[in-house]
Amino acid sequence: MNLKLLIAYFGRSFSGWQKTNKGNSIEEALEKALQQILQHDVQLQAASRTDAGVHAEGQVVNFLTRKKICLKTLVRSLNGLLPKEISVLSAEEMPIDFHPTLSCRKKEYWYDLWYGSVQIPFFRHTSWHFSYPLDLKKMERAADHLIGVHDFSSLCNERTLWNRNPICQVEKIEFMNFPQKERLSIAITGDHFLYRMARNMAGTLAYAGCGKIDPEQIPGILASKDRTQAGMTAPAHGLTLKRVFYDDDL
Repeated sequence: MNLKLLIAYFGRSFSGWQKTNKGNSIEEALEKALQQILQHDVQLQAASRTDAGVHAEGQVVNFLTRKKICLKTLVRSLNGLLPKEISVLSAEEMPIDFHPTLSCRKKEYWYDLWYGSVQIPFFRHTSWHFSYPLDLKKMERAADHLIGVHDFSSLCNERTLWNRNPICQVEKIEFMNFPQKERLSIAITGDHFLYRMARNMAGTLAYAGCGKIDPEQIPGILASKDRTQAGMTAPAHGLTLKRVFYDDDL
């Protein structure tokens, strides 16, 4: 069976999705729990290799097993074994050729900011305290230049052996204010994302909002393919993988 898991996690305590010798990972915690239940080795594949500190509400993972198991029982057992920061939301049997990354059609990330002078403590671990006034209209103008098909090299951090196609399609960027007037979410949907691209987009939009970058500079920044021309890499703890879309979702 090819099983698909939908999982959520609070990333603050982890070194990211992928197993590493730098600390605890979500992949390692989930793998250990599955192996304890299934009593055989498990190889996991995920839709997104989220960075250290990044959160997820809709991460998609798959693995193969020959064991026949009730999926409701599997979900309940996993949630009993996993750290409290990780939850398995559902389990589903998929066609044998389903792959969470290769079958993905688009992803949606949300970046949360708190741009007042004082941040409410409840949001400290899930939003970036950017303590400058933000002009939402300038951010929207900057976002308009990022929507579409572009070479996003200037919004990709360097990474050893990173060889992904820098041409991405950003479908939409939406800004959502909350009852707390100084709390803002940026929802970014695209076909795929380069290394730290979502965080670099958030940092660049914040710079546009506070006047450090003119929104009309964005086309030139993209054309330069120079990472130093764009805004800072926004902190990891403000980013959440919201949803991964597949053919059935569209």
